[in-house]
Amino acid sequence: MANNETGKAPVTLYGSGDSKKAEVERMFDNIAPKYDLLNRVLSLGIDVRWRKRALDYLKTAQPQSILDVATGTADVAIMAARILKPAKITGIDIANQMLDLGRLKIKKEDLEQVITLETGDSENLRFAGNSFDAVTVAFGVRNFENLEKGLAEMLRVLRPGGRVVILEFSRPRIFPFKQLYNSYFKYVLPAIGRLTSRDIRAYTYLFESVQAFPEGDDFLNILTKIGYQNPVCERLTLGICSIYSATKQ
Repeated sequence: MANNETGKAPVTLYGSGDSKKAEVERMFDNIAPKYDLLNRVLSLGIDVRWRKRALDYLKTAQPQSILDVATGTADVAIMAARILKPAKITGIDIANQMLDLGRLKIKKEDLEQVITLETGDSENLRFAGNSFDAVTVAFGVRNFENLEKGLAEMLRVLRPGGRVVILEFSRPRIFPFKQLYNSYFKYVLPAIGRLTSRDIRAYTYLFESVQAFPEGDDFLNILTKIGYQNPVCERLTLGICSIYSATKQ
């Protein structure tokens, strides 16, 4: 069956016959204990700068209520609390072990009055329409089972004039960096993941899911189709990662 947004075959994790959502939940619960460490090591720390750059898109608006979708261990939520100083941040994720680790980090940072984490499905948000000034997602949209449904739900809960900021891996296009990047993600990263994580498949899935994701103009077209206004894309670090931002009318 083709992916309903990309026209490509969907990337599966374990071939269990379960939904992509269930397999993604299983994957992140499996790798949760090493997730933050592996992020820093595998990206050489660049992922921290990427998150800061993404939050720059919200500085002028100064949102007071933020929804962080696929929050994981709350890296973006914690950074947003420090940089943007909103009144409230709600982080949702389907992987409960990731959320447990995020709650420990939030407590350590003394941000429990600002950040709340809860189990939640990006494609079926429990919140009323027009509830948030901003919505953020870091490295999560390519894991949505139904990309368009998840993006539509994010638009629904965003207030008019609010902004969505999405950080996601993309594919470099410049020779020879493209070839080096592909080799690193296809061979080196899984090898490191195999040594440090009990879930080998998680790190081969990363490369495959990035290849299947409709990045760049294709993703901007999807945002426009759903109803977002003025979508823009900023490519970072020679195209390894991209920031997508758009508003609600």
